[in-house]
Amino acid sequence: MLNASTRRIEPRAPQAVVALVAIVAFEAVFAAMARLGDLTGHIPEFMALALGAGVLYFIALYALEHTRDNRAVLWLVLLGALAFRLTLFSYPPSLSTDVYRYRWDGHVQNAGWNPYAVAPTDPRLAPLRDPGWYVMPAPEIPTMYPPLSELVFRATWRVLPGPVGFKLPFLLADLAVAAMLAGWIRSTGGRNYQVAIYAWNPLVVVEFASSGHNDALAIACVVATLLIIRRFPAVSTLTLTAGALSKAFPVVLLPLALFRAGWPSRLRGWIAATGCVALTALCTWPFWTAWRSFLQMLQYYRRIWRNYHSSIYPVLLWISGSHQVAAGIGEGVVVVLALWLAVRRADPARAAFLLIGTVLLFAPNGYSWYFTWIVPLLCFYPSAAWLLLTVLQFLSYKIFINYRALGNWQFDPFFQWLTYAPFYVLLGWEILRKKPQAEPQRFAEEESIEK
Repeated sequence: MLNASTRRIEPRAPQAVVALVAIVAFEAVFAAMARLGDLTGHIPEFMALALGAGVLYFIALYALEHTRDNRAVLWLVLLGALAFRLTLFSYPPSLSTDVYRYRWDGHVQNAGWNPYAVAPTDPRLAPLRDPGWYVMPAPEIPTMYPPLSELVFRATWRVLPGPVGFKLPFLLADLAVAAMLAGWIRSTGGRNYQVAIYAWNPLVVVEFASSGHNDALAIACVVATLLIIRRFPAVSTLTLTAGALSKAFPVVLLPLALFRAGWPSRLRGWIAATGCVALTALCTWPFWTAWRSFLQMLQYYRRIWRNYHSSIYPVLLWISGSHQVAAGIGEGVVVVLALWLAVRRADPARAAFLLIGTVLLFAPNGYSWYFTWIVPLLCFYPSAAWLLLTVLQFLSYKIFINYRALGNWQFDPFFQWLTYAPFYVLLGWEILRKKPQAEPQRFAEEESIEK
């Protein structure tokens, strides 16, 4: 299953019929989810529906892969993706309160305050408080969101200050990712099921359309970078920098992008590096007076928020007995891998797949929406193990059951095993049976162009 080869299998049913049946089934599940309203008050029902959507997801991908491609089905895949997202978009977020922090940061900026310098609990900001203030996360500390995201929050507050309106920029970024992937996959001779890997992924739909996480903006920047990095390597460093200024994880790809742009041996590389610095300065300039506060708060954040539904991190913590050592090992692995791939000038898409996957597995925190980062790359490097992990992330929402009943925000270790153990078993099996495969034809052609 999920073989990215170009082999065609004669269909038992036209692919359009398969797609339509899948869309109706998915839409029924997401509509039922929307009718629940406050999802945190219906966690068992939500988890059952989300895992059911995961089962439909695998069936749909298998069916699309094993029927003959029809160009019209590509549009059905995209229309279905739009319908699923619109079904959940119109409801205020309930699984996550991050949107309420986005709103607060946008409100604070428009009132003339620096969100990196003052915490929401600061008495001077009391006149700005609204009902969303009481549910936002971490009101005791200044913001932790990167500067480009903060600028988006500022602009959104001016035009769409409501909780649902604040989801719109990130829903549009999510849809842009689906559109870019569709164009990329079709231009390289790919299959419709590869587009559906991202467009129909239940975790992606829930985390962006329902919860409105800003990660979609960084993902869009990463996909745009991978689209242009071979022909416009210098420009790609700017889109990647924009991604890192939206959410930090794309920074791991920056060494590779700079090396492919020619740094440090070519003038083009130095121009690209200068552009990255200039873009960073431009986005951080409105907030520069709070840089000391930001560094202090960063240390506080790293000390307080750690070991939340993580994967390898708890094992490293158990072995070392030290959060600093466990985090340091993970950071070291990521840095070494990033530099190794950069020096080798590795294929950008494969490098992104390896690096982002490594970040997710070694990170101190493994919130469910983090795993949306890797889904676009699974369109090109399909892995049943990783796709299963994105579906099993819905198990992490069991935390709300204890939290609402006892006020205890603690991930259940048993549910962490249920999430990660099947993934590692399946991943090990995939690695053992894997055969070397050539890169997509376009990759080979463009390598010859570069040389």
